[in-house]
Amino acid sequence: MTFEPGTPPPAADDHVLATWLAEAAGRRLLEVRAEGLEGKELKDAGDAAAHELLMDLLAQHRPDDAVLSEEGKDDKARLSADRVWIIDPLDGTREFSEPPRDDWAVHVALWQGGALVAGAVAQPELGETFNTGQAPVVPPRTSQKPRIAVSRSRPPAFVQALAEEIDAELVPMGSAGVKMMSVVRDVADAYVHAGGQYEWDSAAPVAVARAAGLFTSRVDGSELVYNQDDVYLPDLVVCRPELSEQILAFIAAHGTE
Repeated sequence: MTFEPGTPPPAADDHVLATWLAEAAGRRLLEVRAEGLEGKELKDAGDAAAHELLMDLLAQHRPDDAVLSEEGKDDKARLSADRVWIIDPLDGTREFSEPPRDDWAVHVALWQGGALVAGAVAQPELGETFNTGQAPVVPPRTSQKPRIAVSRSRPPAFVQALAEEIDAELVPMGSAGVKMMSVVRDVADAYVHAGGQYEWDSAAPVAVARAAGLFTSRVDGSELVYNQDDVYLPDLVVCRPELSEQILAFIAAHGTE
């Protein structure tokens, strides 16, 4: 599902709109990336450009809905709203500022009635947008050993210990959304995180992962809950269903310290 620039398709449902919004922001970010900026200037320009575009487009096409954005002020009116878009205009700002890296993304999710009901994760440099309207089909696993997506910097000690326990390989990459989509893409088989995140870091990727049939939860096995007063949502597990019991059992026994 890929759309040309312009307006969304007529009578676009929420799945289609989420996809169109993520792709529109992705195109804008590619333009910013081509402007010759570097370092912090490029990071700041990307964050601002994608946020402003998404806010403008949501105001046009879903004017009655609330929005929670990483780059915007948190309007607590969302807590009494029926529908809330949860967006991360640029996930993986560091990777975005290091051309030609492709491990950054745009997240657009819709929360309604207590649950995530639509979502899209665009990876502009890959030319791909994963979405709930056309749920991805996760390919059969192609590796003999499980693969766990981890950050490019030092992986948490508990994830290294988990990898040793289940004889897994660690696969370093950038943004949280990219890590979750790596499980959808059969680049990794699990993403286990306990180092601190916010709702916008995981809402859209979790919506897509669930639509694809992957297992998602907090590290204690409880449900991931969105549109809360406190938007800090520090940990999660996204994995192939057959790995969930092993991963949760290890965490229950050893913790995440």
